[in-house]
Amino acid sequence: MSDWIRLSERDQVIVALRPYAAGELVELEDGSRLTLNANVPKGHKIATAPVPKGQDVFKFGYSIGKAKADLQPGEWVHTHNLETGLGDILDYRYEPASSASFNEASPSDMAAVPTFQGYVRPDGSVGIRNEIWIINTVGCINKMCELLAKQGEAQFGSMLDGGVHHFAHPFGCSQLGDDLTYTQKLLASLVHHPNAGGVLVVGLGCENNGIDLFKGAIGDYDERRVKFMRVQEEEDELDKGLLLLEELAEYAGAFQREPVPVSKLKIGLKCGGSDGLSGITANPLVGVLSDRLIAAGGTAILTEVPEMFGAETILMNRAQDEGVFGDIVTLINDFKQYFIRHGQNIYENPSPGNKDGGITTLEEKSLGCTQKGGHAIVRDVVGYGGRVSRAGLNLLEAPGNDMVSVTALSAAGAHVVFFTTGRGTPFGGAVPTVKVATNSELAERKKNWIDFNAGKLLEGVTMPMLADEMWEYLIALASGETRTHSERNGFREIAIFKDGVIL
Repeated sequence: MSDWIRLSERDQVIVALRPYAAGELVELEDGSRLTLNANVPKGHKIATAPVPKGQDVFKFGYSIGKAKADLQPGEWVHTHNLETGLGDILDYRYEPASSASFNEASPSDMAAVPTFQGYVRPDGSVGIRNEIWIINTVGCINKMCELLAKQGEAQFGSMLDGGVHHFAHPFGCSQLGDDLTYTQKLLASLVHHPNAGGVLVVGLGCENNGIDLFKGAIGDYDERRVKFMRVQEEEDELDKGLLLLEELAEYAGAFQREPVPVSKLKIGLKCGGSDGLSGITANPLVGVLSDRLIAAGGTAILTEVPEMFGAETILMNRAQDEGVFGDIVTLINDFKQYFIRHGQNIYENPSPGNKDGGITTLEEKSLGCTQKGGHAIVRDVVGYGGRVSRAGLNLLEAPGNDMVSVTALSAAGAHVVFFTTGRGTPFGGAVPTVKVATNSELAERKKNWIDFNAGKLLEGVTMPMLADEMWEYLIALASGETRTHSERNGFREIAIFKDGVIL
């Protein structure tokens, strides 16, 4: 393997696959050599051709920004000499790409679709876990619900595949207007998630998001599966809660795993703590997995709207029709207006960790990020807190924040989230959260965090070979044959998007 990689013939930069020192010679594809004029960390960019000041610098075959000064071969290319080339609100035109011929499953193909062992619910939905979830309508009862979950797990956890879980959050009271509506919508979507064989909704009794109002957000539900409790009305809320959890455990415990076509699977796509290898290893690998699942009739959900900025036209031109194209335009421009409304620079996105890892501009991050969506046609756009209803590739409204976006993916119906990372994070969402390392060093150093190592792609393992391995991992995970590190460690959290007034 070479110590560097060029991702497109159009690129004037290569990516270092190891640290380089100033003065080292780098031999290029054509045999020519250049001398480095600075130290270049692993994952960072090296100029291989002159780029005049103000001109586009290409990586992935697309512009990742403008040169701040004249670039010369051998220069380290990063924040000191590269800046975003993006503008603000843009006008877009629908120009369908050749990806419209992407091979997705048709009904006649379904007989050949592989299966996993899942839990089929009475409404036809399918879960990959059989847990009880405690959803509180308001944050001031978090600790009480946490204690109830702990006692419920001790008494009834053995009856379930995954146990009893509570998801703390600070909202549900003193919120106004759309802000309260978004909280209700997100929590209601979690109530409907099929990984929960039973759900206990717990309210205080005096909050804005009271149980009666919240029932309206939930809509139709199975009374055997969803129970309610107002703790202000109970003499001993823990005793009453345990009685309700026992009923739910008896109901949920009756479900058994059975063969289910993978077309029923929904995966969420997320990246966090990215580095310069994210768009080379982990994100493209997850994109191949996404394409394979969609080709079998399944569903993939891509979010992190700000990390589509700069790559949005790639997604827009893969819209199934002009209606979906228009929805993507609205998705992008509405999120830009959110930035503007709060007086923030739309395009100042890469975090300090991203920059340390070699990502310079938002365009560069977005071009890597969107690769998780593979090459499939975009079938639908789903609002924040909403649930996916169409198979295929869906775009979901949510920010880039790890916990907020993974929560939104879970609420949208993702059975599992594939979370690519170059720097690592221990957290897990409401559903199994698979940490995919971009490099082997991280996978080796954080064995109790990382579930899958995409860094093998830089060590002689081919993309088809590793994609087959990841596919087998998905089937085993969905069938309950293996668990993510976050599941085994008990790391289960949610976070709700906040954009409004609190009284």
